[in-house]
Amino acid sequence: MLNILWPIFIVISIIYAVISGNVEKLNNSIFESTKNTVEFSLTLLGMTCLWNGIMEIASNTKMIEYLCKLLKPILKLLFPNIDEKSSTGKNVMMNIIANILGLGNAATPLGLKAMNDLQRENKEKTVLSDNMMMLIVLNTASLQIIPTTVLAIRSSLGSQNPSVIIFPVWIATICAAIVGIFCTKILIKITNSNRRN
Repeated sequence: MLNILWPIFIVISIIYAVISGNVEKLNNSIFESTKNTVEFSLTLLGMTCLWNGIMEIASNTKMIEYLCKLLKPILKLLFPNIDEKSSTGKNVMMNIIANILGLGNAATPLGLKAMNDLQRENKEKTVLSDNMMMLIVLNTASLQIIPTTVLAIRSSLGSQNPSVIIFPVWIATICAAIVGIFCTKILIKITNSNRRN
């Protein structure tokens, strides 16, 4: 659908610019937006490299162990079949910790590693396992203490107070996580009882 909508919007914009005599403004905005896009991409790329490096270093320190111990009871409830000492358990924990710390860009490769590990352990390769569903829901809810990616975007776009969104982000992500976990647990129970019958 977007493959159709975007070209239509572009053609309409060009036609309107020609009719209204704003071709020069259109050209200027194209070059300016291209420049802004490159700068913005480089900012996000640099931030992604930085946080990926920090998470790689943190994974080899005691800090992650302490966070894992702190989150262990919650994760045991969410992922009852995962051994937290295995590489799968470690990748799942690292992914969730990266999300909680607001390192969305660093959480993505960790989430992909965790999902690969979970798929390897999955008995039915064409169907998502319970743990895979829960990981997807938690990543989608993206529970965050400090939304660093959003703060970086707001700062790069010239926001006067980029941190003003922190409290609303807490409310939104906590609500999304609670609803997501609750619905997933119900669906898992229904699915498992249907399989037994």
